[in-house]
Amino acid sequence: MVWWIYVVVAVLLSIGREGCRVEGEDVVTYDGRSLIINGQRKILFSGSIHYPRSTPQMWPYLIAKAKEGGVDVIQTYVFWNLHEPQPGQYDCSGRYDLVKFMKEIQAQGLYACLRIGPYIESEWTYGGFPFWLHDVPGIVYRTDNEPFKYYMQNFTTKIVNLMKSEGLYASQGGPIILSQIENEYQNIEAAFHEKGAAYVRWAAKMAVDLGTGVPWVMCKQTDAPDPVINTCNGMRCGETFGGPNSPNKPSMWTENWTSFYQVYGGEPYIRSAQDIAFHVALFIAKKGSYINYYMYHGGTNFGRTASAYVITSYYDQAPLDEYGLLRQPKWGHLKELHAVIKNCSTPLLEGVQTNFSIGQFQQAYVFEEGSGGCVAFLVNNDSTNNATLQFRNNSFELLPKSISILPDCQNIIFNTAKVKTQPNKRITTSSKMFDAVDSWEEFRDVIPNFLDTSLQANSLLEHMNTTKDGSDYLWYSLSFQPNSSCTEPVLHIESQGHVVHSYINNKFVEAGHGSHNIKGFTMDIPIDLIDGLNNVSILSVMVGLPDSGPFLESRFAGLTKVEIQCSETELYDFTNYTWGYQVGLLGEKLQVYKEENLDEVEWSSEIDHSANQSLTWYKTVFDAPTGDDPIALNLSSMGKGEVWVNGQSIGRYWVSFLTSKGVPSQTLYHVPRAFLKPSGNLLIVLEELNGDPLHISLHTISVADFDSQTPYYHLPR
Repeated sequence: MVWWIYVVVAVLLSIGREGCRVEGEDVVTYDGRSLIINGQRKILFSGSIHYPRSTPQMWPYLIAKAKEGGVDVIQTYVFWNLHEPQPGQYDCSGRYDLVKFMKEIQAQGLYACLRIGPYIESEWTYGGFPFWLHDVPGIVYRTDNEPFKYYMQNFTTKIVNLMKSEGLYASQGGPIILSQIENEYQNIEAAFHEKGAAYVRWAAKMAVDLGTGVPWVMCKQTDAPDPVINTCNGMRCGETFGGPNSPNKPSMWTENWTSFYQVYGGEPYIRSAQDIAFHVALFIAKKGSYINYYMYHGGTNFGRTASAYVITSYYDQAPLDEYGLLRQPKWGHLKELHAVIKNCSTPLLEGVQTNFSIGQFQQAYVFEEGSGGCVAFLVNNDSTNNATLQFRNNSFELLPKSISILPDCQNIIFNTAKVKTQPNKRITTSSKMFDAVDSWEEFRDVIPNFLDTSLQANSLLEHMNTTKDGSDYLWYSLSFQPNSSCTEPVLHIESQGHVVHSYINNKFVEAGHGSHNIKGFTMDIPIDLIDGLNNVSILSVMVGLPDSGPFLESRFAGLTKVEIQCSETELYDFTNYTWGYQVGLLGEKLQVYKEENLDEVEWSSEIDHSANQSLTWYKTVFDAPTGDDPIALNLSSMGKGEVWVNGQSIGRYWVSFLTSKGVPSQTLYHVPRAFLKPSGNLLIVLEELNGDPLHISLHTISVADFDSQTPYYHLPR
């Protein structure tokens, strides 16, 4: 009986050592097997949680649920455009408080991986770059370019020094055991020829010379210079990763995509718990020692932070959903897998690995150490059939496309395809209908004419360079007088932007848009003209800025051609005409979404959401639902626009852009409880089209077992 108690105690101590960090300065190194912390090799499971995609009130809960799920490390990007919105002006307040986020990770006994970038992609507008970089003379992003390197090094140094000043690196007793420089650069490196390789060498040296006392990584970068570790991103790194570029570096997976980002007009990508578990187990079987789930909690793209065409909800199918609720069975199945692997950590990290075929589509990976410890991974790559096989004089049946883990090389304790965790479902409970006409007021934004504009040019200006990302919206306006012979005119528009709204003489005519996969679009619109001077006003709209690819600073968006065809022989080409421009909407300029600015415009209690209604601001007030369940607005009756609650934007919506199945990509929009007060909350909705605010509703969100209506209860958020 004594030996049994000893084994149980040893296992519990092992779990504690793997899952929790010990206070005090940590020495973080690595070898060809794993990261080494204070002389001890580690198998580490990590989860991406991005601090600005939730609220500080949510952080403790999210980190706690990640820890409960067997996660050892919280991984996050650093968002340059949030922290340095103007050169030399820094913001680390509220949702941007990176130091507070790191300290919460530390308080809960976890490690951190800080992906400084500062290019991050991440479906974040402009890849995380502040747009002011665009106007730096001579700049070319992400290459051996002196202006870019100056600002990149300046920001990277700023963040590293901030972390050092707060004692947040492991070498100082803090939680940060890893940092990342650049991000998936090899995807574009060839576009810069020899300057690409030079930039990689410079970036690596610049980062290492900052003296953080912890290792640096470069993801998807096979030429990462020593001592920087090259890592894998993707869904199947156990199959696709070519391995470290040095035998002295560990095999690490910095992005295991638990789902995928979703775009307007696109369906959600559902990745099963079984598939994730299979590829995690395979990576470990092939000597992987660090796996990060991207995302573990995706959260919300508040405001205008989402990149081009990306919806406001981010990685809702992650183990923790957008609201922070458990996504079962994904969360529970991975938790079980983490515990099994950690219990086998000694032979996995110290043992000798062998692998051999045990069938046509079956493989065995075995780790044995001198003291007798042994663990085996039996892999069935047949996706349709069970496999019966012999291993060490025992017969085993493996489920299709699965990996069985034998912690003693004798008994199966876990199979990736066998899910014991019960699935759950999301429950939305209606809290309020905004159907009372007298509770709403509206303000119609102003359609500018040519004479109203202060910026004019004899050409079609590029959208992003004109707005400087100060708004999604750019007005193009002109005045012209057609010949009396102009009959049945057609307005022809070509755009490299995302959305166009057209107006003739202040009357809405038609809207058009592109998509994530179709970058440009054309509109041909029959119009009515008057005798005399006609005003043409075209609103170009960007639904987020691009976030990836080479030469991001040179991208073109906005109108490229505008014509009015009157007949086969009568054509008005306005491409090189005198245009007037206005950046943004009047309501944006006046910030009518803030309570202190409501009196800047005249609100009407006569609500009109007819087919010709567009660019309308709606306002009402509401009380917060009781309890602590997460809250969401159902905007299924609206078209396209943006929503603010008490002056804070909960993000863009685009309900009218339907998927191939004829449904919106997103209808529920998260309203964090931290944005609310008990009563009198101001709700402002900017509607670009003709949505109906009288059918907006407020809901609380919970989850329940799949065969139950009884919700779980959660901590306040």
